[in-house]
Amino acid sequence: MPVAIISDVHANAEALKVVLGDIRARGVERIICLGDIIGYGPDPLECLDLVRSNCEWSLMGNHDFSVLYEPTNFNPGAEQAAYWTRSQFDAEPDPVKRRARYEFLGQLRVRVADKVPGTDLPFLAVHGSPRRPINEYIFPDDCMTAPDKVSTIFERVPKLCVVGHTHVPGVFSDEPDFYPPAELTDATYRFNTEKAIINVGSVGQPRDLDPRACYVVMHEDRMQFVRLPYEVGVTADKIKAIPQLSDSLGDRLFDGR
Repeated sequence: MPVAIISDVHANAEALKVVLGDIRARGVERIICLGDIIGYGPDPLECLDLVRSNCEWSLMGNHDFSVLYEPTNFNPGAEQAAYWTRSQFDAEPDPVKRRARYEFLGQLRVRVADKVPGTDLPFLAVHGSPRRPINEYIFPDDCMTAPDKVSTIFERVPKLCVVGHTHVPGVFSDEPDFYPPAELTDATYRFNTEKAIINVGSVGQPRDLDPRACYVVMHEDRMQFVRLPYEVGVTADKIKAIPQLSDSLGDRLFDGR
């Protein structure tokens, strides 16, 4: 049974609903989330509730962490968005809903070890990296500029690892090298003897200059990247209608940056 893997929703309900609809249309019943359900976007409560009701489990992302605790090492726009997001949780008038949402955030794990569906092949799921699960970035350029960093990270990978965090989809091999979906036949990575770290991309805020929502479907022998258009303008307009959110958070969605 295939598994859909989503990440970095970032409170973008328009994108998330399109992705969930596509997953259902494919007949995929299992969905997991690699974190950053909230932050940046205008629909934190709706997105959290959708992930709670549709995903088998979710991980803790750095923006999820920031709402529970403090936004550390955030730029001013991200920090302001984190505090606004927290205010939305606190403003929920129903104490049962408010408590349930905070409890959900508080119980998010930082790493999960699982098996590729229908096999005994292990994979590790983290938000950032196997070394620092919540907040370490693995950038495509690291393969050229920081190969020792990549090699050290791969030492912690059993066979396969799925990550998000950078919002840039693609496959890291232990050579090391990086392959964006456009360089893969049918945007599909087929498992082989090498270790691999697969960045599943971002549902709500892609940063690979492609504004379409991104997620992957994991099969027993391959990972398929899926890109989907959604009404970017709807989300951008919502962001711009909220004074506490920077307009740039909406503008960047049109360009996928």
